Order: sequence, then C-alpha cells, then structure tokens
Amino acid sequence: MIQMMITIALVLFAIAIGMAVLRIILGPSMPDRVLALDVIGVNLIASIAVISVLMNTKAFLEAILILGILSFIGTIAYSKFIERGVVVERKRDR
Repeated sequence: MIQMMITIALVLFAIAIGMAVLRIILGPSMPDRVLALDVIGVNLIASIAVISVLMNTKAFLEAILILGILSFIGTIAYSKFIERGVVVERKRDR
C-alpha cells in the first residue's frame, strides 16, 4: 500500500515538473518563468525526499539541502534581475 502511494506521488511530481517546464517554454512573462523554475526546484526536492523514503536511506539528504540552497539563490538572482536589470551592481568612482 505504501509502495503504491509513493509511486503515485512520484508520478504526480513528474507531472507537476512537466507542467512547469511547459510554463517556462510558453510563459508570457519573465516572472512566470521564474516562478516555474522555483516550482521545479520545490518539486525536485520533494521527489528526492520521496525517493529517499522509498529506498529507506539518508544518503540523499545532503542533495536535498544543496538543491534547496541553489534553488533559493537562483530565485533571488532572477528576481533581482527582473527588478533592476542586473544581478550585481557595481558602484563607479566618478
């Protein structure tokens, strides 16, 4: 019973990731694409956690942490780019 629920969860996460990829390709605006990238990151983290439960191991927890940090930093960088047009601002001495 648990195996079937875990398999269904993985299939649903895969469908959600596929829909987010479609939103990245067809998204009408840049904020839609940034949000879709964030959704992909969250669903990947959840998928890795479910696979970790399925395999009964703690080996993937570091990968979950790294993916979470990278996803967060990427979302912040894209948001900053949308808002200001640059990610890193440099002050000039003139």
